[in-house]
Amino acid sequence: MSEITAKLKEVLTSVLPITLIVLILHFTISPLEPDMLVAFLIGSALVILGLTIFLFGIDQGLEPIGQGIGNTITRSNSYAVLLTFSLILGFFISYAEPDLHILAKQVASVTSGQFDNTLLVVVVSIGIGMMMTLGMLRILRGVRLKYVFAGVYFLIFILSQFSSADFLAIAFDASGATTGAVTVPFMLALAAGVSALKKDSKMGEADSFGLVGIASAGAILGVLITGIFLDIKKLEGVLPEAEISTANMLETYGDKLLTIAWDAFLSLLPIIIVYILFQIFFFKHRKNKVIDIARGLVFTLVGLIIFLLGVNGGFMEVGAQLGKKLAAMDSNFPVLLVSLLLGLTTVLAEPAVLVLTHQVEDITGGSVNRTLVLIFLSVSVGMSIFMSALRILIPDIQLWMYLLPGFGLAVIMAFFIPDLFVGMAFDAGGVASGPMTATFSLAFVQGIAAQVPTADVVTDGFGMIAIVAMMPIVAIELLGALYQAKARKMTQSALKNKQ
Repeated sequence: MSEITAKLKEVLTSVLPITLIVLILHFTISPLEPDMLVAFLIGSALVILGLTIFLFGIDQGLEPIGQGIGNTITRSNSYAVLLTFSLILGFFISYAEPDLHILAKQVASVTSGQFDNTLLVVVVSIGIGMMMTLGMLRILRGVRLKYVFAGVYFLIFILSQFSSADFLAIAFDASGATTGAVTVPFMLALAAGVSALKKDSKMGEADSFGLVGIASAGAILGVLITGIFLDIKKLEGVLPEAEISTANMLETYGDKLLTIAWDAFLSLLPIIIVYILFQIFFFKHRKNKVIDIARGLVFTLVGLIIFLLGVNGGFMEVGAQLGKKLAAMDSNFPVLLVSLLLGLTTVLAEPAVLVLTHQVEDITGGSVNRTLVLIFLSVSVGMSIFMSALRILIPDIQLWMYLLPGFGLAVIMAFFIPDLFVGMAFDAGGVASGPMTATFSLAFVQGIAAQVPTADVVTDGFGMIAIVAMMPIVAIELLGALYQAKARKMTQSALKNKQ
């Protein structure tokens, strides 16, 4: 019970700021329709409840499975086993990720079906499977992360030269959306399981991170390559109007419940099947252990359903409406300020962010402070949403003007900071852009794009998740540089004291 209470307190501090911002805007400069406000408040309560149950379930079920599979694959000493399981797992956990399906439907809807949602999900999942396999091989072969990321992002840069601005935005958005509430905890646990068997504890600590970052790059590659083959120069579309049921709030959430429950079950199904197979052939856990893990998976599923119901039921429509209303004002100051505040707060409610920061503190034995990592992530995502809004309001600012120097700086900095922070940084880029960002923040930015006459809903409405995926990388690398400078200072001070 104490564990659930601790999770609840953590979730309340994460979600309540977003709710307060919306309420303050409602009672001041941007009033919402009564039904929309009620739907949002119900959604907030469901997000708090769902996130609490989900995080408790992750600890009990998903993490033990991921670490166990990672250990077993490594002990097999067979590259054939590693390649096979990594490809299959990577594809299916990505294909089942709810965030990816949310983005794919938004892309198909906004582009009037020019980029089919099933095609997007498939090509992204193939890319994730291939790059996750590369990430697992990297851990076993001991290849430094900085070389992998330098090579991968150089390839992305080359492919982007042959891609349209629309596909570039969707590609980077897909990389953030595919690493969501289920994918990230499982990948982190998998990497931790493989790394734990390394004799060098320092290298094992560093190799516990980076797999999410490498895998998410596969989504970018998949979409860019698909865009080149489709050869569509411009994706046209408009933002569809979203209506909330007026008479009965039960309809608003009830209509979505079965679909969300099915999507959530599908997102966990590949992991459940893999666990059953590993239990039969490798784990052979005792009955009590199996019951504990099964209970954890049930908590994870129930929490995910409640969380996604709250997010989809009350958040997306409110986000789009706020974006439109604020963008319609005479001054740009309110929309830019709210963009910054939303970014600062929404990242704190991302399930995968909470999982990652806990794992950072656990694996490093508390030497990397979890609160400090959260502050750096919060500020970086706040700047991301601000930059996205600024890009829409100022037509001359193109997406590549952010991404090229941002990712270029991230790759260069990777050669000057500890490996631990390189992996943490690129993983943070993936976890910061989860269901809260893929729904509320993306809808908010698309609402701005729909209201601004000079903006394009496809080119400007998408690309926000790309910036959200980029800024945390730079922020955590800066944190790594600060830790490195502090460590050097302490070493020099110790040497002086000895003398």
